[in-house]
Amino acid sequence: MRVINVILVCRLLVAVFCAAQSTPDSPPSAADPSAQQPPATVGQTPQQTPAPAKPSTGQPSQPGDQSQGEGKDTQSAKDAANGGTASGTSKDRLFFALPNFLTVENAGKIPPLTTGQKFKVVAQGSFDPVLIAWYAALSGISQAEDSEDGYGQGAAGFGKRYGAYAADGTIENFFVGAILPSVLHQDPRFFPKGQGSFSSRTEYAVSRIFITRSDSGHRQFNFSEMVGAALASTISTYSYHPRADRTVGNTASVWGSQVGYDTVTLVVKEFWPDIRRKLKKQH
Repeated sequence: MRVINVILVCRLLVAVFCAAQSTPDSPPSAADPSAQQPPATVGQTPQQTPAPAKPSTGQPSQPGDQSQGEGKDTQSAKDAANGGTASGTSKDRLFFALPNFLTVENAGKIPPLTTGQKFKVVAQGSFDPVLIAWYAALSGISQAEDSEDGYGQGAAGFGKRYGAYAADGTIENFFVGAILPSVLHQDPRFFPKGQGSFSSRTEYAVSRIFITRSDSGHRQFNFSEMVGAALASTISTYSYHPRADRTVGNTASVWGSQVGYDTVTLVVKEFWPDIRRKLKKQH
C-alpha cells in the first residue's frame, strides 16, 4: 500500500524539482533608509512634535520604548510570515492542502515542544479534513490495481482499504511525531535548509531521515523515525491487514515503503517554500 504513496509523492516531487530549477528567486534587496527620506530644504526647519506623556506615570516616553515596539512588530510580522513559528509549529500546508504543521521555516532558536504540544500538533495533522479526500484517492487507486486482494472489491473492499490507509497514516504519525519523540526527548519538527545548491539541499533533506535533534538542540540518530515507523508497520500489518499479508517480509516491506515515503516528503518540504513563493508571485 505504501508503495502507491511513494509513487504519488514522487510525481509531485518531479514537479517540485522542475519548478525549483526553473527561475531561482533573487533575495530581496534591503531598502536604503536614506532613500526613503527627502533631502532637507535649505533654510527650512523641520517641526518637532513632542512625545505624549504616558498616562500611567505622567513621564515622557523614553527613546527605547519606540524601538522595542518596532522590534515586537517586526518579530510578529516574521512569525506571521512563517506560519506561526512563535508557537513552535507552523500553519503551512503542502500545495496549499496537505497539513505541514511540523515544518518550521527561518526558525532560528526556538524553544522545544512539550509533550502536550507534540501530541496536539500530530492530532491536528492526522485528523485534518483534507486527509479524507487524500485517503479516498489512495484507496481508489489501490482498489483499481487490486493491491492486497484480500480486501476484495466493491464498496466493502473500498471501505476496508480506506480504513487501512487512514489507520496506517494515523498510527505512523503518532509513533514518529509524538510518542517516541516524547519518550526519547527528540524534536519531531523539520527545519528546511532553505539555502545552497539544489543537490546540497536535497542531500540535507534526505539526511533528516537518519539525523534529527534532541529537545536540547543536539544532533542525534533519528530513532523516532526508524523505530517509530517499524513499530507502526508491525502493529498495522498484524492487526487489520489481510491474513495472507501478515508476514515478516511484508512488514519489512511496509516499513521500507514508509521510510521511503517520509524521505520523499522531506525533500518536497525542503523545496516547497520556493514553489510557494513562485506560485504567489504568479498569482
